[in-house]
Amino acid sequence: MTPTPPHQQPDAPRDLVGIGIGPFNLSLAALAHPLAELDTVFYEQRPAFDWHPGLLIDGARIQVPFLADLVTLADPASPWTFLNYLKSRDRLFPFYFAERFHIQRAEYDAYCRWVAENLPGLRFGHQVDAVRWNPERDLFEVDFTQLDTDGEADALGRTYTKNIALGVGTEPYIPEPLKPLVEATGVPVIHAADYLAHRDAFQRAAHVTVVGTGQTGAEVFLDLLRTRPAGREGLHWLGSTKAFAPMEYSKLGLEHFSPDYTRYFHALPEAERDRLVTSQWQLHKGIDADTIAAIHDELYRRTLHGGWPDTVLTPGVRVRTAGRVATTKVELHLEHTEQRTRSRLTTDAVVLATGYRERPLNRILAGLDPYLRRDSRERPRVDEQFRLVLDPSVTGSLYVQNAERHTHGVGTPDLGLAAWRSATILNSLTQKAPYPLPTRTAFTTFGLDQQPQIPAARQAQTLTPLVEGR
Repeated sequence: MTPTPPHQQPDAPRDLVGIGIGPFNLSLAALAHPLAELDTVFYEQRPAFDWHPGLLIDGARIQVPFLADLVTLADPASPWTFLNYLKSRDRLFPFYFAERFHIQRAEYDAYCRWVAENLPGLRFGHQVDAVRWNPERDLFEVDFTQLDTDGEADALGRTYTKNIALGVGTEPYIPEPLKPLVEATGVPVIHAADYLAHRDAFQRAAHVTVVGTGQTGAEVFLDLLRTRPAGREGLHWLGSTKAFAPMEYSKLGLEHFSPDYTRYFHALPEAERDRLVTSQWQLHKGIDADTIAAIHDELYRRTLHGGWPDTVLTPGVRVRTAGRVATTKVELHLEHTEQRTRSRLTTDAVVLATGYRERPLNRILAGLDPYLRRDSRERPRVDEQFRLVLDPSVTGSLYVQNAERHTHGVGTPDLGLAAWRSATILNSLTQKAPYPLPTRTAFTTFGLDQQPQIPAARQAQTLTPLVEGR
């Protein structure tokens, strides 16, 4: 009789427990799948995978090429590539003829759902309640609640594991002045994360205000604009940035989303990292050029027969306070940040395209608080391999995904670095480098002490003429 491998025995600790199944932990699970020596499980409280369902607007595209799928940039031969997904759906030739480098958001979501539905080791409907370190067993304890189809508690469980990958994602950000309106029932103020669920009602509203001048705000504004009659659009678009600025998308500018820049950023002093994060907004919070062009084209089309569209587009504006007027309208108190002038705007509905923030880790990591090492602003410290810096008595590793912008920079939430980060984590965890990663990924050398690394074969070719010329 063949003995059961130790990592498959019922009471054996896992090698890795993933908490959260968004694109980043799904990438990690997909790259971990062929590593037979690893026993992994991933928990997610939602009943199934979905990726920003409220923003899957028809025609909206992701801002990274399709090669930035879950696995390709670490393992192009993986069965979980986007191209293999197309092949499984008999859509490879239509995609080839479409010549689309950037795919629609809805298609990226469908691809991820295909992976999630076919990849073993994923446990949806499981809410992780607490994580602790058990010094007697030298393992992490992960307590979870299994949920029924209605999202109610069905059973409690506990898993022991040597390592954890925390990928709980981000949550919608609501500016303080607007929180009471968003939380009140019956008030037409929503975050863009819920846009599609309320789209029909917002299209019927006589006047709609979109707050937020980034990509999401542009997509929502364009979607509303296209459905409203010329001359009676009733749309107001405002936000705090100084302009409806294009996203930085030059070839060398994109190298800020490379592993090279991530390593450079991580090595900078904490104060310099904090300064850079706030100053680099246009690398990831601008609007892509195609969307800007589409908005201008649509506005221009509405002037062909004379007159201007009933739209107001004003950057450099912040919402100071907000409240209800009568029972059906919303009043926004605005301030122009350059003019220092103030005004009021009455509207029927508001969409807040105000972005997302990293979900706080304090609740889920409360049991590990004594072991966490923090920076001067009480944020968890994260090493170059994406591990939280813990007390040396903790022998396991706790990796984070999309919770390390303060240590790893603007590329943290970027889908293009998902496979590289997952491969880095698995190389660190296994200590075997199952995914060899390139030593150089950008033409830019970001620091004076960061010398370009040339492959060994090229080094030999470069050095030979120098030796012969002596």
